[in-house]
Amino acid sequence: MEKVVEEAELRVKMAQLRDVPLPTSNTSSQGGSSSGLGVGSNWCGTTSSDPKKRKANPIEKAFNNNLREQLDGEIARMFYTSGLSFQFARNPHYVNAFRIACSKTLSGYHPPGYNMLRTTLLQKEKNNIKECLQPMKRAWQNKGVSVCSDGWSDAQRRPLINIMAVCESGPMFLKAINCEGECKDKFFMANLLIESIREIGPQNVVQVVTDNAPLCKAAGHIVEAKFKHIFWTPCVVHTLNLALKNICSPVLRHPEVYEQCSWISTISSDAWFIKNFIMNHNMRLSMYNDHCKLKLLFVAETRFASTIVMLKRFKQVKQGLEQMVISEQ
Repeated sequence: MEKVVEEAELRVKMAQLRDVPLPTSNTSSQGGSSSGLGVGSNWCGTTSSDPKKRKANPIEKAFNNNLREQLDGEIARMFYTSGLSFQFARNPHYVNAFRIACSKTLSGYHPPGYNMLRTTLLQKEKNNIKECLQPMKRAWQNKGVSVCSDGWSDAQRRPLINIMAVCESGPMFLKAINCEGECKDKFFMANLLIESIREIGPQNVVQVVTDNAPLCKAAGHIVEAKFKHIFWTPCVVHTLNLALKNICSPVLRHPEVYEQCSWISTISSDAWFIKNFIMNHNMRLSMYNDHCKLKLLFVAETRFASTIVMLKRFKQVKQGLEQMVISEQ
């Protein structure tokens, strides 16, 4: 049993994260170790026992260049080890936080921990956002509000339904409901809309906006029967998307439309075949990238005007290649 315990403790010890020293700065590593990863290295990657270490000049000492490089290395490693996007460095709150923390009046400051970020500070920020949204909510009584709802999936493929309130003062996100394991019928959808209407106030709601799916249409009729002054409105973008889809992919049951628009379906299928042929073969994709700077857009079929967007990009690619051939000639 002691042997098993020792093996388990050894596995735990080996699985722990190691304290890798920071990169050695050019000014502090002259005459010393070039890697900064030796046995005599300290936490910042400089050699602590090197007798040939160059003394810092007065200017470097005045501006704390070594300490600045250590801080830059720690911040950079925070980004790398946590997988943070480099775009986060452009966040003004990120810059202001370090500027205030580095002021002389906050010497010895420690950043908030895990529990404080997820409890106290989160609740404080939530209350602040609610206070900032109060002027927009007060406008609902005078201008009225539209309740908009749509379904989507997150990165974990969980089905979500969001509820938004839109008025003249601007849109406001209310909530997102996880519908995993639920039967999404017209009654379930109608109950979500009715609950949101009651939270906003039925007297402030003018209409309910959803897409044109039969389920949403039936739920809208239930809401209209519940509240006589509220009417259901189909989404204009979804309506246009369905119209363009019928034009780009006509069916035989509408012979007049099929006769006039069948050529679009033929061109679209040829374009999809070319795109898939290029994107699914590495050699062809490499040849395409060498001769054209425009990327082939991968637009999902459920998105707005996906076929038209794809054909427009193919036309731009063709024009670019033609201009390149003319310039070479």
